[in-house]
Amino acid sequence: MERLPVTLLQVLAQTLQIYSLVLIVRVLLSWFPNLDWSSNPLLSGVSAITDPYLNAFRGLIPPLGGIDLSAILAFVVLNLLQSLVSQSISAFYYAGGGW
Repeated sequence: MERLPVTLLQVLAQTLQIYSLVLIVRVLLSWFPNLDWSSNPLLSGVSAITDPYLNAFRGLIPPLGGIDLSAILAFVVLNLLQSLVSQSISAFYYAGGGW
């Protein structure tokens, strides 16, 4: 039972890392305006996964000169969350909660 918090935090860390990669793919694909996001199931899946998170930041930072800077803030927040989870895992190991 001692390992459960560490295991859950490790799963959360991996999930956040995978989500970061999907977010990077979404931002890079947004540079190609001719892509049809609705007809391609892979693109619509990436969009469905990432757009709710990005839309939260799009309301905070309006586009400047046609450039959407909200993705930068989204990456910063995601990186801070990853750091917090990583530090929590380390704290469990130092406290003797790990294996």
